[in-house]
Amino acid sequence: MAHKTEVLGALADKVSQRRSDNPDQSYTAKLLSQGMEKCAKKFGEEAVELALASMTENKSHVCSEAADVLYHLIVLLEAAHVPLDHVMSELEKRQVQSGLAEKVSRG
Repeated sequence: MAHKTEVLGALADKVSQRRSDNPDQSYTAKLLSQGMEKCAKKFGEEAVELALASMTENKSHVCSEAADVLYHLIVLLEAAHVPLDHVMSELEKRQVQSGLAEKVSRG
């Protein structure tokens, strides 16, 4: 099985490639063609669905909704022209200090 970050990286690459596909033939291309607002709205909807699923304690449902959130996060990052590598670098930087100290540093 591929390393977890490799799976996300491959997904980000695929989403980036889909940007130029026909929106009538690719859901990803359709989302991206509808602009940032649509991508952000869809991500928000999926995040709410994950939050609601987590309250059911149905692990399969939570897993499915979490996958949807990750996919729509990658689409949102692509729409914002923010490479996944930049997000991963930010996460790496944050691992060197405690979460509480990191939050304080952001003000």
